[in-house]
Amino acid sequence: MKTTTPLRTAGRSLYICQTCRRHLRERNAPSLPSSRQRWITQAHVRRIQEAEEEWRAKAREIEKGNMKSMLTILEERGYVNQIVGTREDLDKLLTHRRVGVYAGIDPTASSLHVGHMVPFMVLGWFYIHGYKANFILGGFTASIGDPTGRLKGRETMSPSQRKANMTEMHIQLKRLGASIEAYAARRGYMREWAWRRSLENNVTWWSKVTAREFLSILGRNIRIGPMLGRDTVKNRLERGDGMSFAEFSYPLVQAWDWWHLFQSGCQLQVGGADQFGNILAGAEAVKQIARESHEYQVALRQTQLLDSKHGIELNSDPMGFTVPLLTTASGEKFGKSAGNAVWLNPEMTSVFDLYQFFLRSSDSDVEKYLKMLTFLPLSEISDIMKDHEKDQSKRAAQHKLAKEFVELIYGVDAAEKAESEHRHLFRKNISLSDMKASLAETKTPETHSSGIPLFAHPSLNKHAQPLRREDNMSTHIKLPWSLVFHKPMSNILWSAGMVTSKTEGQRLINAGGAYVGGASDAKAEMDDSLSFTPVKTSDWKEVQKWIIDDNLLILRTGKWRIKIVNIVPDEEYAKLGLTCPGWEALLQSKETLDLTTGN
Repeated sequence: MKTTTPLRTAGRSLYICQTCRRHLRERNAPSLPSSRQRWITQAHVRRIQEAEEEWRAKAREIEKGNMKSMLTILEERGYVNQIVGTREDLDKLLTHRRVGVYAGIDPTASSLHVGHMVPFMVLGWFYIHGYKANFILGGFTASIGDPTGRLKGRETMSPSQRKANMTEMHIQLKRLGASIEAYAARRGYMREWAWRRSLENNVTWWSKVTAREFLSILGRNIRIGPMLGRDTVKNRLERGDGMSFAEFSYPLVQAWDWWHLFQSGCQLQVGGADQFGNILAGAEAVKQIARESHEYQVALRQTQLLDSKHGIELNSDPMGFTVPLLTTASGEKFGKSAGNAVWLNPEMTSVFDLYQFFLRSSDSDVEKYLKMLTFLPLSEISDIMKDHEKDQSKRAAQHKLAKEFVELIYGVDAAEKAESEHRHLFRKNISLSDMKASLAETKTPETHSSGIPLFAHPSLNKHAQPLRREDNMSTHIKLPWSLVFHKPMSNILWSAGMVTSKTEGQRLINAGGAYVGGASDAKAEMDDSLSFTPVKTSDWKEVQKWIIDDNLLILRTGKWRIKIVNIVPDEEYAKLGLTCPGWEALLQSKETLDLTTGN
């Protein structure tokens, strides 16, 4: 009978025979011992062995040129921007070792937005190819704030708000991991036994770290000179408002996160292009700590010995790469700080408007988005683009992109519903009866706020403001009687959230970019077809002609931005607890009038 000995791998101790021990040691990068132990069955050992045999067989096929390497797959889709380390070492590492990969996000808002999706899509690609994907939520690092690219310090977030953000984003990331797997399955990537992913909050390990431990292990291995030389630090000191010690230490805190994960085989970090400095600093710090760790060096020598028996020599240092920031053809960045975030929370950006957002992608952007934000094969994307080029006005590529992304985030049913709603609202033969029926079917009152354009695509409006939780971006909205009747069209466009100010509304009207919907032939009483007419003046007498049945106004700006406005009495609007630009001022003026008249 074979004897059993403890094997420590990926933070666990497995009691197995010496033969299995040798095979299992090849599964992960060097890992430090843990006090946790458990027994595993022979069937489990066999599964691990089979997975490792498959991995080595795949590596041989890649080396023969019969399969693409993981790095090549990522490069072909445009994911790889800058590499920390050499490309040759990274390519070889990903080919021969099932390393762990991580990407993190600080909960500085209550939701992910579209700009966050590129590094998480990379995690998705790693996951469906058999690597351990680690989603890290920066509950602790959010309390410090990443100073990268900022000339001023972030506003201090209250503990209660940070905890609320952590809770909501944790749930969102958990759903994202599941939705990525489901979406991949529908694209032919069926789940395998060896696939692993995790979601962790760095608060869990930072709550156990003492200042002495942090300074003695990491602090003494870091030199101040390189940190002072970082562009972020120099810009803040020379052109900004200075930098706090907490912000200065942010790369060190992030490096500790990596060291915690590195001990369990997470050798690779992925981040946005603006995170290159943090990844580089983290890699250097982890490398220094690893050199000082006797336990790690012992594990490393054992792993290198096993590698040499298979004739391979791999770089065991921490490595990483950045992904391009998601931008439009005009170079605008997607994100909260840039002021054009499109949220992945339906309460903040509706599913319909998420669909519409991608439908408005420019022809020069759509292929890039298809590669980076979907799991569609490159050959299929090529066919989509060829079909798109035949008649760009049909926006076939944009429709495919919008449907695929909504499906990725919310599922098949939501994607089909969003597509159906769009085609219903924008079909050529839509009638006034259809619009009235659509209005009647809208049972949930829509909250409206702050005058943010409905589809503020950054390629169209570089000054677009960030969408907030209270901004429900539905096509169907309610407006109070007093903000529509006897008001100029520029004011109505502002209250409806289609422009950011009344002045912008007037400029849009003067440029011929605002439309109202009504009967195609106003003189024909039986005509029910809907057409849109350019607004020529803001005068109320002109506006009044387009109000249907005293409670319906259909507005459009550009080709796709539409609002179906249900005009309701002021009392009903107030009772529903709704708000819109101009409403608060109206209430204040009424209160002032009541005080003056003594009512």
